[in-house]
Amino acid sequence: MDVRIESSWKKALSSEWDSAYFKALTEFVRAEYGVATVYPPAGKIFAAFDACPFDDVRVVILGQDPYHGFGQANGLSFSVNPGVEIPRSLQNIYRELNDDLGVAPSLSGDLSRWASQGVLLLNATLTVRAGSAGSHQGHGWEEFTDAAIRRLAEEREGLVFILWGAYAQRKGAFIDRMRHCVIESPHPSPLSASRGFFGSRPFSRTNDYLVKHGKQPIEW
Repeated sequence: MDVRIESSWKKALSSEWDSAYFKALTEFVRAEYGVATVYPPAGKIFAAFDACPFDDVRVVILGQDPYHGFGQANGLSFSVNPGVEIPRSLQNIYRELNDDLGVAPSLSGDLSRWASQGVLLLNATLTVRAGSAGSHQGHGWEEFTDAAIRRLAEEREGLVFILWGAYAQRKGAFIDRMRHCVIESPHPSPLSASRGFFGSRPFSRTNDYLVKHGKQPIEW
């Protein structure tokens, strides 16, 4: 199956393209784009992979669904395009970044500057119907993104996996903690940020680990 995705990821995930589940997923997603408004735009479905080649990944931040509001989702987890109002979860991420490293909150919700430094901003489900959170769960995306995480966990060394919330933590349960750094906390959403996300210092902890392992820190 010809999938338009960054070449190193195309190779790393080569076993997925002709699998029965991925063929069924492709048919489902194509049908959805044909009958409903679906986010992100079709050309941005694999944006997280396109922005962060396999061998460049240093950090993985795992989200759940793309944003389902008009003009929000751009294919990178937690990110929105410049000029789009910053969602509450991202506002909380910026607040924690400021408390952690003293980085003033950005006026833009575009996180592509993180992706360009090797931060894979990956959602578990890569598409969603407009206004309907979770509407594309259970159709194969989870299996596909599990495969991506597994390839990284098994073929790379010394990565940082940031798992916010119970969903992400379940999805990353198989990651070898002796081989990689796994940072877990409650989700930054307004419903849970005050239960332990604030004060969890994921950004400094990530950079401390990267530096300790001879890698450049992220300029958050």
